[in-house]
Amino acid sequence: MSRIIVAPRFNGPPNSGNGGYSAGVIAQAIGESVRVRLAQPVPIDRALDISTNAAGGWDVHATQPSGRVLIATATPHVPVVEVPAAPSWVEALGASKHFSGFAQHSFPHCFVCGPQRADGDGLRIFPGSIPGTNVLAAPWQPDASLADDTGHVRSEFIWAALDCPGYFAACSPTLALLGEFSVQVDRRPRSGETCVVIAWPIANHGRKHTAGTALFDAEGRCSAVGIATWIALKS
Repeated sequence: MSRIIVAPRFNGPPNSGNGGYSAGVIAQAIGESVRVRLAQPVPIDRALDISTNAAGGWDVHATQPSGRVLIATATPHVPVVEVPAAPSWVEALGASKHFSGFAQHSFPHCFVCGPQRADGDGLRIFPGSIPGTNVLAAPWQPDASLADDTGHVRSEFIWAALDCPGYFAACSPTLALLGEFSVQVDRRPRSGETCVVIAWPIANHGRKHTAGTALFDAEGRCSAVGIATWIALKS
């Protein structure tokens, strides 16, 4: 059994962890390529226990006064998806100026995409549409607080960076929460590197919306990909 804690800095909705970051911390603790399914919002600043289950996967529980509560499950999985061509840094920068969250944002203090987070605190990834395509893009220059002692961005922050852009590609402005997420990280950029994040819709089935996301490094190489399923909230 291993134990993780999602610090308050890494919130998504108020008082709960950002889904992508939380899934990335779970994956990092497991140490394998997994798909994480979130059963409910991830509590912040509380110990979460990860243990194997009878199905060959992992369960993540929080201990509450009422007993142990299932927060998430994980299963072995490697995401495979066809990735659109990478826009340039300049194209991504231009697209981000039209980020819909600047006008209206359900969670303006989200660690990943909240416009009310300061530089060096939130990731401030603001995806906007690339004209003539169904692809959204944003520039990202990860700061030093996201890096390990080698200077490379820690994988849980790559998971986070690939989270929220998928929402804006798949189901915005409908309010939705992350249901399932899988990420394959092939190379980790260094802090300060000029990266581009893209997102695009894949499928819609009722309240379920699937999106793909990808991270490109300063040389335009695809460094990580993700597939997310977002669940639209009932009215």
